[in-house]
Amino acid sequence: MRTPRTVPLLATLLVALAASGPQSAGAADGAAPPCARQEHARVPGAAFQQRACLDDLTTSGLTGTPYTDLADQAGLTAKGTRNPSGVPGLQIDGYFRDGSRTNTTHGWNHDSQFVIRLPDHWNGGLVVTASPGNRKQYATDTAISDRVLAQGYAYAATDKGNTGPDFYRDGTRPGDAVAEWNTRTTQLTRAARKAVAARYGKAPRHTYMTGISNAGYLTRWQLENHPELYDGGVDWEGVLWTADGPNLLTSLPTAVALGQGRADADAMYAAGFARGSEFLWPYHQKAYWGLTQKVYRAEFDPAYDRNCPGTSAGSTVDEMLAPCASDAAYDYAARPASVHRAVERVALTGRIGRPLLTLQGDLDTLLPIAADADVYARMTAAQGRGGLHRTYTVQDGTHTDGLYDTYPDRLRPILPCYRDAFGVLTRWVEDGTRPPADHTVERPAGGDVINSCSVRTS
Repeated sequence: MRTPRTVPLLATLLVALAASGPQSAGAADGAAPPCARQEHARVPGAAFQQRACLDDLTTSGLTGTPYTDLADQAGLTAKGTRNPSGVPGLQIDGYFRDGSRTNTTHGWNHDSQFVIRLPDHWNGGLVVTASPGNRKQYATDTAISDRVLAQGYAYAATDKGNTGPDFYRDGTRPGDAVAEWNTRTTQLTRAARKAVAARYGKAPRHTYMTGISNAGYLTRWQLENHPELYDGGVDWEGVLWTADGPNLLTSLPTAVALGQGRADADAMYAAGFARGSEFLWPYHQKAYWGLTQKVYRAEFDPAYDRNCPGTSAGSTVDEMLAPCASDAAYDYAARPASVHRAVERVALTGRIGRPLLTLQGDLDTLLPIAADADVYARMTAAQGRGGLHRTYTVQDGTHTDGLYDTYPDRLRPILPCYRDAFGVLTRWVEDGTRPPADHTVERPAGGDVINSCSVRTS
């Protein structure tokens, strides 16, 4: 591992290493002095920020330093994933003002943390993302940051303003915690665009929004509600929220009931779960279904069962993952109008204002594709935005690529398809090369499925 030129993480001091002089680092097609103009690189609106000039901004160079967190990336990518390295530049870590304290990274005990990475060799673009699930700001360093940095993009990520299985305790009204995810992503995008302009001497030519799972939802929401900030996006298995369903609270109760012996396979298929995904059901029963149903039901419908989870999702792993007995009987359609209004606050409409590519695996066993990506494609078409949207179904893909290592003969990682899709998007935006129509990306008979995929062929 290369030793980065790091500086200590001090909670009260803005760290600035010696600048390399007044030369501009803004030339998108030329080299710049190490961390040039770093003294100008500030994140407007941040309550705290610190800079570090690093030899390598990628995971390879940052492993073992405070500037990434491998534990928070667990399970998102397959072993054997090849990533670039050797991208020098400036990293800014910090946080915006926030009253919640679920993110303990750096010992700050402060939410709304962010990371911004500004490579010395800049291509003029900016990629913005947020954390999947209830993870933190470094969660997609391997999946997204490494590759886009090597391509020359600046990169920005946020923890969404609340983290961990008790995220729903943030805010005062049902839906507040998820609504904050949208606000924090918009806030970071605006601040990152200004930080990029300050460091390079010019604003980004193109800004792209992207993300996995919850951050895929945020990608959709941002392109629907703030298209002025972005040029396009790639949504990797984004969560679908609609006020009247489908959403997580309409599909997960059936999965919870299956684990309690109160539902069968036919009920699962009727809820949207794919035939052929049965081998993944035991794992998801233990790792995902109960916890996910419990925390989102607590977020949008806290009055449903105040004794479970009560004031916490649990203090042990078993408690966190165990569903409440009543979750198997949860009937979203029959819940009061106030619950539907809470979801409506964060609901998607399909009215995107910029080009969007959606990728989802046909064996997604947390967000069944029939109740998610397929529905969102119909929503964009109904809003007259089908021309701005493409959906690519990845055959044998599931929600997290880490499961490929357990089932290499049955699954296929989505990451290489995502990387190719990002290139398809940028050519669509920047060169006018229209992407292929919606289709299924079939699993090849051979080859390196961990690192190779083309979404342009079926």
